Amino acid sequence: MAAMLEIRGLGKRFPARAGREPPPWIIQDMTFSVGAGELLTIVGPSGAGKSTLLNIIAQIDTASEGEIVFDGVLTVSPGQKSLRPGLDRRIGYVTQDDNLLPWRTTIDNVLFPLEVQGGIDDAARARAAELIQAVGLVGFERYYPHELSGGMRKRAALIRTLVYDPPVILMDEPFAAVDAQTRTQLQEDLLRLWSLKRKTIVFVTHDITEAIALGDRALVLSRRPARIAGEHAIPIPRPRNIKDIFTLPGFAAIHQRIRADVQ
Repeated sequence: MAAMLEIRGLGKRFPARAGREPPPWIIQDMTFSVGAGELLTIVGPSGAGKSTLLNIIAQIDTASEGEIVFDGVLTVSPGQKSLRPGLDRRIGYVTQDDNLLPWRTTIDNVLFPLEVQGGIDDAARARAAELIQAVGLVGFERYYPHELSGGMRKRAALIRTLVYDPPVILMDEPFAAVDAQTRTQLQEDLLRLWSLKRKTIVFVTHDITEAIALGDRALVLSRRPARIAGEHAIPIPRPRNIKDIFTLPGFAAIHQRIRADVQ
């Protein structure tokens, strides 16, 4: 599998303040790759630098050392003088908050990235309609965010990222704030959408079960400074029944191995 992302010796620490000791490293000597079309999950303890890692990949934040290669092109290095958030719309980013604009309806929120790019045409509207149907939001196109449930808002945020078709999508614990039943449904929605085009996805979570249910492979981060503490191929074949993930052959063994690395 060709690498879409290569993270090489990545490190991050914030600048020292006058009169203070240099701050500790958040990430140090982190190296891994993500294959094209792979759904990679990353799990680690709270405060391990998972969000910082995604911010650096998305060029929202800078690296202190190391580099990142995106689709064969060096995009992150310590000496870079400017940031290009989202790498010209080639990296989508789904955060913990849905960040829907409250004055826009569901369909207008979904189409917003294309509107900013000046690219809303019949094909774009058809793509949006296809995604709305795929996540069960048909009939709610003209509803405002405050009229939607938490799960509906999460679905709208997800397809808002998919509608402009970025080859890589970063997801930072996007389902953490919803109830267990809604979370399971959102996981199923994500796998259904991913299977349509096999986007490269890096999905950060603190939940080992979620990492197993979604991922082709799971990376475990150590405590700060974050490094790769473990790497685990997920042996459970696709398609997966998320609701019965606990009962599937191989689940208990891989859960135990990942948990040992997390601890």
